[in-house]
Amino acid sequence: MTTRPILEPSRIAPAAAAKIESLFPETISEIRTAIERAPVVVVGMAQNPHVKNVRKALEAAGVEFEYLEYGSYLSEWRRRLAIKLWSGWPTFPQVFVRGTLIGGEELTKAALADGTLQVRVGAKASAENAAAPA
Repeated sequence: MTTRPILEPSRIAPAAAAKIESLFPETISEIRTAIERAPVVVVGMAQNPHVKNVRKALEAAGVEFEYLEYGSYLSEWRRRLAIKLWSGWPTFPQVFVRGTLIGGEELTKAALADGTLQVRVGAKASAENAAAPA
């Protein structure tokens, strides 16, 4: 697995780090809570065809998901920027499965097509069912 290059925290001035951390912490907290609670979470924005396509593909596959929407092309761009800085993913939608970012439209559709998304969603449920007393 390769890692994306990111600026080391030690190379960010304390004032800049504080500014980054202050960008919509309630939004980041809302997303973090959702991805801890729901097996599949789609983070998106209104009017974006890629977000609509992913939602339709998940629905067609029978995959339940929680949807969080933050503005549109004309609003809340700073809130969405904070989300992008947090996740490292540059576009919307951002799809999380069992707490892991799997990507946007292209990668989500690929994971649906090859079954890896369904396996990832079902993996924890299968383990929980196996551990449940009979």
